[in-house]
Amino acid sequence: MNEYELQLLPPSGEMETFEILKRLSTAHRHLAELKGIVPSIPNQSILLSTLSLQEAKDSSEIENIVTTHDEMYKAELFSDLVQNSAAKEVSRYANALQSGYERVKQSRLLTVNHICEIQKQLEDNSAGIRKLPGTELKNQKTSETIYVPPQNHQRILELMTNLEQFINDDSICKVDPLIKMAIIHLQFESIHPFYDGNGRTGRIINILYLVAKGLLDIPVLYLSRFIIQNKDMYYNLLQQTRISGNWQPWILYMLEGIAVTSQQTIRMIKGIRELMMQYKHRIRAELPKIYRQDLINNIFRHPYTKIDFMKDEIGVSRLTATKYLDQLAEVGFLKKYKSGRHNYYINEPLLDLFMNIPDLPKQNSQS
Repeated sequence: MNEYELQLLPPSGEMETFEILKRLSTAHRHLAELKGIVPSIPNQSILLSTLSLQEAKDSSEIENIVTTHDEMYKAELFSDLVQNSAAKEVSRYANALQSGYERVKQSRLLTVNHICEIQKQLEDNSAGIRKLPGTELKNQKTSETIYVPPQNHQRILELMTNLEQFINDDSICKVDPLIKMAIIHLQFESIHPFYDGNGRTGRIINILYLVAKGLLDIPVLYLSRFIIQNKDMYYNLLQQTRISGNWQPWILYMLEGIAVTSQQTIRMIKGIRELMMQYKHRIRAELPKIYRQDLINNIFRHPYTKIDFMKDEIGVSRLTATKYLDQLAEVGFLKKYKSGRHNYYINEPLLDLFMNIPDLPKQNSQS
């Protein structure tokens, strides 16, 4: 297959057709509802911690990096003891997402340097932007080459500089930011600037762009589960758009992902909020001597928690933290487990929320 000649942004063609504008309205409505419900959780770091780990798991699964919830949360608890490589990669993803968010929150910009730092954290190496030719994207089932990204290092740098300008300078293309997000994602995946980690980096860029544009205050909308359930369509539309130059099916797909994922995340946040209120009222009634809001925050920020987390986050001695967790386990708020010499505690109702997420509707076709 010959190298595809990727063009600079903005793309040619109609980006705001009637069909796109109709779906755009729905996506914005659900995204605005999601932004509005986030403050209903008293400590938003709870959502940052729990949802970023869930996204890390789902996004990694798209690249066939598969781990379980148990392995993922144990990697957070015992990072020095975990041998599961997939769990470690998921942990790095969550850390890259959160540090990327901190940079974007401060600057409201998303630069090539930011993107390179995200990929560096993901892959735990400093290979940076590709310098050597030979990268090809293959069909995982047939090993057939389906796309050859730009091979020349200087051309890759030129395309990435152009992408940075497109992301941050709205005068270049005056389309709606949700449409721009879809364009940015396809362009980044087509540039494929790194030797590895492009898919996961691209999905982090999606959410950070929404934060940079003020459509969300914190990164809580993650499209990875939608992509998992519509994975063949995702890859087919990426390639069809490159070949045909017809952006409508791809943009419709991404807008649908935003709409349905927003609704799903709203339901999840409502579930977390209701569970927190149940715990708050019950702990205040059943364990009034240890009741405090930062204790509740701790056991919801970490579905798997441990003595050190409790000690450090609520500012008590190790003995007091142990007493608090043991009392919560005795009454049934947490379940106590042992790993080697270490105790850890699981908020099982919260874990159930993440393990039993309602299925998203599958996409059959795009008009």
